[in-house]
Amino acid sequence: MVYVTGDLHGDRSRIYQRKIKKLKAGDTLIVCGDFGFVWDGGVQEKKILEYLGTRRYNVCFLDGTHENFDLLETYRETIWKGGRVHRIYKNLYHMVRGQIFEIDGLKIFTFGGGESSDKEMRMETSLWKKALPLPEEMEEGAQNIDEYGCKVDVILTHEPPSLVKSSMLLRQGRADRVNKLNGYFEELNRACKFKKWIFGSMHEDRVITPVHTAVFKEMLPLSPEDLGVELLPVTQPEPEKQEAMAAAE
Repeated sequence: MVYVTGDLHGDRSRIYQRKIKKLKAGDTLIVCGDFGFVWDGGVQEKKILEYLGTRRYNVCFLDGTHENFDLLETYRETIWKGGRVHRIYKNLYHMVRGQIFEIDGLKIFTFGGGESSDKEMRMETSLWKKALPLPEEMEEGAQNIDEYGCKVDVILTHEPPSLVKSSMLLRQGRADRVNKLNGYFEELNRACKFKKWIFGSMHEDRVITPVHTAVFKEMLPLSPEDLGVELLPVTQPEPEKQEAMAAAE
């Protein structure tokens, strides 16, 4: 079973919650950005990463806008479930932007990153610059989803599509602030077929539309049955990915 939750921001109390501890062997928990536990490379941080990486379930995360991207890039890149990841420690993975993963019968497109709303006040300028995806990362994501006929089961992102974000900000009485990534997601929203789109940056637990859901502290289960997904044979990766997978073993 796949479960999705929102930004952790390095909050230790979240990872020790009973509902997470109840996850079964082989389950996968995906965090929609701002993971927060790959930040300073310190001793305490290492202990937390080792704890998460040795659970009986998989822990995966998208990058958000508050990440140490320089540190993330030092981890070895490999292929997991058909998509590129940084393997942090054993069963703990960072999902690279624009990848499609086939997990428990679901085809899941993931794309992290965004534009930090407090970037003007932050000193880590190299970090917030890396938070906003590069054109080549967006191109790779578009190419990957095009290979699946612009059809996946689930889309997981940190930021939402622009129209969804604008409507949420308007309801909250906040200034409309969308960026090129929100626009990119809006194009995907219009061009692709999907069952569910879940994002974490807005720090709300709320159904926005029948297919768009904001998640923060809740843990949302995803199953092929609930999404009405027909279980098909797992798609074999392209030859290039097969070679990469073989080299990673």
